[in-house]
Amino acid sequence: MTTNPTLPATTGMAAVVSEEASRALRRRNRTTSRVTSVLFHVFVLAVSAVVLYPALWMLVSSLKPTSEIVGNTSLVPENASLANFATALDGIGGVSFWTFFWNSMLLGVLSVIGIALSASVSAYAFARIDFPGRSLWFALMIATLLLPFHVVIIPQYIVFNNVGLVNTYVPLLIGKFLAAEAFFVFLMVQFMRNLPRELDEAARIDGAGHVRIFRSIMLPLMKPALVTSSIFAFIWSWNDFFGPLLYLKDPALYSLPIALRLFVDQTSTSDYGAQMAMAVLALIPVMLFFLVFQRYLVEGVATQGLKG
Repeated sequence: MTTNPTLPATTGMAAVVSEEASRALRRRNRTTSRVTSVLFHVFVLAVSAVVLYPALWMLVSSLKPTSEIVGNTSLVPENASLANFATALDGIGGVSFWTFFWNSMLLGVLSVIGIALSASVSAYAFARIDFPGRSLWFALMIATLLLPFHVVIIPQYIVFNNVGLVNTYVPLLIGKFLAAEAFFVFLMVQFMRNLPRELDEAARIDGAGHVRIFRSIMLPLMKPALVTSSIFAFIWSWNDFFGPLLYLKDPALYSLPIALRLFVDQTSTSDYGAQMAMAVLALIPVMLFFLVFQRYLVEGVATQGLKG
């Protein structure tokens, strides 16, 4: 039996070639990965610049005189100063900025309290209590999400005007305390339906009723949904313009979005610089509120409840 002396050399050369090919492939993959990562980050930065440009323009404009804001396309202020913030803090129409601020804060806090209480109780009824017509009533509640706000605003205004509640905060808050915000009820119902019913059954065996089950079991487990609803309720109330514009007549009751409108007068001089400064000041509480509770917002949107 004869052996081929060239076989080991051939095998060694094949191994070397295979190793070189593997190295080249890894280098090519790393290069492709780097290029893809760079292109992705460039795209994200470009999109972020487009999204954040209005906020940047507002911040820069708050440092400009009104004469530089209108008709000036330059982003960099030529005569930057904090005079607009001083004007904004002084208020307008004899009402200080802090009056507008506390009015908005009052509306936001009461909206959060009203929605957290009413929506959670209503959601517990729809998710955990079997009563006649539950599916029908839940479907009717969801159907209200399809009803445009502008369709019912005139009848609502007539009702509130007839009972003397115009120029008060009642029209802006009563729906929050009566679970009229179907979005929040639906959000909590979907969250609560994923909680295991064994918890309810164990509590009933121990003699707990619906009130005890809701207070001691459901509310602690609903923390993500409650915080998510509170964040949305606060931000929506803080930014609400049409509701306060429709129902509030006294400047001392105005919220910040309505106060911003006072700086623009089509018949006389408009102070756009002070308006931008007040807009920046009005944005700060919302950003702080979101930054503090953002982890709960992500948790509330992402979680699907507990699995038994």
